[in-house]
Amino acid sequence: MSDHRLQKNAPIGVFDSGVGGLTVAREIMRQMPNESIVYFGDTARVPYGSKSGDTILRYSRQIASFLRSFRVKAIVIACNTASAYAAETLAAESDVPVIGVIEPGAVTAAKTTKNQKVGVIATRATINSKIYTQSLHAIRPGIEVYDKACPLLVPLVEEGWLYDPVTVEVIDRYTSDLVRSGIDTLVLGCTHYPLLSRTIQKVVGEDISLVNPASETAKELHQVLTEKDLLSTSKEPTHKFFVSDGAKMFRTFANTILPCEVEETKDINIEAYGE
Repeated sequence: MSDHRLQKNAPIGVFDSGVGGLTVAREIMRQMPNESIVYFGDTARVPYGSKSGDTILRYSRQIASFLRSFRVKAIVIACNTASAYAAETLAAESDVPVIGVIEPGAVTAAKTTKNQKVGVIATRATINSKIYTQSLHAIRPGIEVYDKACPLLVPLVEEGWLYDPVTVEVIDRYTSDLVRSGIDTLVLGCTHYPLLSRTIQKVVGEDISLVNPASETAKELHQVLTEKDLLSTSKEPTHKFFVSDGAKMFRTFANTILPCEVEETKDINIEAYGE
């Protein structure tokens, strides 16, 4: 690891296919208020969930290259789909810690379930990867995993329809089989979904515990930075936001999610960054 990477007050790179990763950024800001963040939302190419693993890896490499240009001290893949298909490769290729959202969520789900029946809702690509099933079985082999691809939820979140009757109906259609199967724990396996957590909880009922991997990922990041003695000592953290399209719309949405004011968001040509 080269010296410039070891600066305690260097920023943390966070990326997602769009606005969903803001749930992870929000948790990092809450749990580690001294840390600076460079956030990239790949809004021109959202959603990732319907794309192939090769394409997701190519996009993720481009974004990691962009984030490294800020000399970040860690990269957080705030996207379940990208975590499933790119986390291992990016970690192997990177000289800074790379943290995905899947492992922290799986660990919490395994601890939370009482009847060993865990539901997972996620994008089609994440479900097809079987990454949550593998992760949960690695922790507790006896867990029964019931998963469901929910491709319509990301566009509904991006549209801002968090409590709309249409969204309620879609969630009910997606989750009714999971509820009938007797799950007591439901993993929100896409970082967009915590923005729907109140609506999802209402639909599935209070007896089912929701697991928000965003919160668990921030805890994992804190642990990694602590172990490497890289926690920031800055009293004035700075946050930078970049997207591949629609900066104004992103900034408006971000200001409804984050505990800080997003004053500026810049559009960049992510394709210009090498793999």
